Amino acid sequence: MDLSPLVSYGWDDAWADEFAPYLSEGLVAGRVIRVDRGQCDVATADGVIRADTAFVTPHDPMRVVCTGDWVAVEPSGHPRYVRAYLPRRTAFVRSTSSKRSEGQILAANVDHAVVAVSLAVELDLGRVERFLALAWESGAQPVVVLTKADLVPDPATLGHLVQDVETAAPGVPVLTASSATGEGLDVLEAVLAGGTAVLLGQSGAGKSTLANALLGADVMEVQATRDMDGKGRHTTTTRNLLVLPGGGVLIDTPGLRGVGLWDAETGVGQVFAEIEEFAADCRFQDCAHVAEPGCAVLEAVDSGALPERRLDSYRKLIRENQRIVAKTDARVRAEIRRDWKRKGAEGRAAMEAKRGRW
Repeated sequence: MDLSPLVSYGWDDAWADEFAPYLSEGLVAGRVIRVDRGQCDVATADGVIRADTAFVTPHDPMRVVCTGDWVAVEPSGHPRYVRAYLPRRTAFVRSTSSKRSEGQILAANVDHAVVAVSLAVELDLGRVERFLALAWESGAQPVVVLTKADLVPDPATLGHLVQDVETAAPGVPVLTASSATGEGLDVLEAVLAGGTAVLLGQSGAGKSTLANALLGADVMEVQATRDMDGKGRHTTTTRNLLVLPGGGVLIDTPGLRGVGLWDAETGVGQVFAEIEEFAADCRFQDCAHVAEPGCAVLEAVDSGALPERRLDSYRKLIRENQRIVAKTDARVRAEIRRDWKRKGAEGRAAMEAKRGRW
């Protein structure tokens, strides 16, 4: 089978090797471009097909089929079923809004996580840091794009805003772009070419408008944002994978009002790399950077080397992540206990049945 049409979706030799066992079974390779209500649209070498995910929908929400997955699909049938998905290279995950300690996977096999931040409203650096922690934890390379740059015509003011975000995003490219004027789109297109990018941000951040500009067509619906706070309704309601004309693919996502961390200790550490560097010189290894003697982090704040806002944000995300991890561990322990009880009951029933036969 000629799989070259899948190259534009990111197919490569490594994916071909992963898929080889399924190819020998006569299954069809494809990439999930949309998921909704237990079904998904899959781009295959012969075009887009509709498939059911019932066979690969486990109880664990982290292991459901999601946009960006490479899957093995039945060659025929009605409905056609996804039989398996290939091991993910990266996965963008956040905590769910439910009280259960579950993660929600938003996109898979992503190379770049593009965090869209609107310049139409005051910058929320804490939210940027939150998005970046999740992006780093996913395994993707984060990129911050300050959208609606045409609303900040003064170059000096724009430069200061970029500098503020760069301080909150060490090691992350910070680009400015305007879908209205086309400013900065060529640079972003070059960054995204040849890989898979997921577009993240709040409602009203200009994601759908930016996606349309990158696609060169009005593919994504756009709605006006409120002047008072820059927020908009959720224009995008599903995650859609779209091929970019300049190369690469883009996954547009719904606006995220809640962006909860999900076991993102490594990601938080990368966002606040300078704090962890200061912490290496603290007197105590378990220093909480609150009031301990010999705390190099607090000394950095006092000297002006570390903004106090950064430390406050770091503490907040660390505390939140610790709560999530604690809940997760508790859930795992509860599941183990239930499993022990189930196996114990089965064992007792088997013994009683055996005694009954004696």
